[in-house]
Amino acid sequence: MSMQPLLVGTVPNTLREAFGEALAELMRSRPEVVVVDGDVAGGTGTHHVRAAHPNRFFQIGIAEQNMMCVAAGLSACGLIPVVATFSVFILRAYEMARLAIACDNRNVKIVGSHPGLDAGPDGASAQCLEDLAAFLTLPNFTVVAPGDPLEVRLATRAILDYVGPVYMRTGRSPAPTIFDSSHQFTLGKGMILRDGSDITLIGCGIQTARCLEAAKLLESDGLSVRVVHMPTVKPLDVELILNCAEATQMIVTSEDHNALTGLGSQIARLLSSHRPTPVFCNGVQDTFGESGEPEELAEKYGISPTGIAADAQAFLKRMRR
Repeated sequence: MSMQPLLVGTVPNTLREAFGEALAELMRSRPEVVVVDGDVAGGTGTHHVRAAHPNRFFQIGIAEQNMMCVAAGLSACGLIPVVATFSVFILRAYEMARLAIACDNRNVKIVGSHPGLDAGPDGASAQCLEDLAAFLTLPNFTVVAPGDPLEVRLATRAILDYVGPVYMRTGRSPAPTIFDSSHQFTLGKGMILRDGSDITLIGCGIQTARCLEAAKLLESDGLSVRVVHMPTVKPLDVELILNCAEATQMIVTSEDHNALTGLGSQIARLLSSHRPTPVFCNGVQDTFGESGEPEELAEKYGISPTGIAADAQAFLKRMRR
């Protein structure tokens, strides 16, 4: 299927706006797709759907638990509901997502904006650092964290085509462009963005762009760095990860999420049982964030390019002793 309709015009520089625009465009030819909103359409990008398809936009209000049950019911009627709200509010309805959606394998797409430190000035109460962990543990769920606005658009199409429950992260703040119009997105597949032989950096979501910048810093110190983008956190691209472990012998993962659980822990678990390989998990180190600009918070909490590079350098020194 041609991707051209989603590439017309200027791609927004925030993941949430790219998602909302793509969804509204796709719904023109997908009459079975509806949106379930929790009174935050202006913050999730689904205001584009509200304007273009008002009869398929269901305003549930600030009632996230009810949102999940309504979505499950709509799915049972043959529709494809997209539940969109802030990631931290989705956790409020986790039990309903588990029972009404995951247990019955409902074809519902849950899209969370404002994840991680990217929520910035909204502060610790809004910075969801646990959402990937929550949905990784739910059977039947696919978990997606696209890397830039263009990939969000392609991923939105992919999750609507996929039959089954999906959790996808977007983002609040402007995100750098990684890909051009030739980019292809496939659920369950990662990609090598630059090759190297000393160490592999694996990122998801907005951290992939930071991994690319960290690789430049490490290269200036004489290191050869492979950078891998892993937009599907579940299921992982097992073959690619095993190949990277074989090629570089050491891996550093990076995510805007609690470092204890998420992409890094998934990869470490995989390698421990398939090909034991040293893995360091760069992320927020089991703490809450605070109010501030996203780039300032990334620097303070060690997930900026300089933080990733510092962790990789320290990890290499420990492993080479």
